[in-house]
Amino acid sequence: MTERDPHDPKGLIRESYRIEGITKAECRSIFLDWALSLTLEQDTGTAIAALLAQYGTVFESHPMTEVLSEGSLTMAAPRRRGGWRSRTRN
Repeated sequence: MTERDPHDPKGLIRESYRIEGITKAECRSIFLDWALSLTLEQDTGTAIAALLAQYGTVFESHPMTEVLSEGSLTMAAPRRRGGWRSRTRN
């Protein structure tokens, strides 16, 4: 039995690198599932950086490496948008 990676608790990223012929669109779908499976305490940016350090140099041309790289540039902490609390009342 292998030890679980705290940055990839369900092994989604690891398994994506094992799928032969996987597309970038499929990697994006897996990435979204991975991101939604992280706990609130986990920092997404730190987890992406750790996964890129683990897989990025070995699999430089893999679509998941590209998706993770894009994610490291665009992921931000979730913010509340819209709704009645965002409006000021007079």
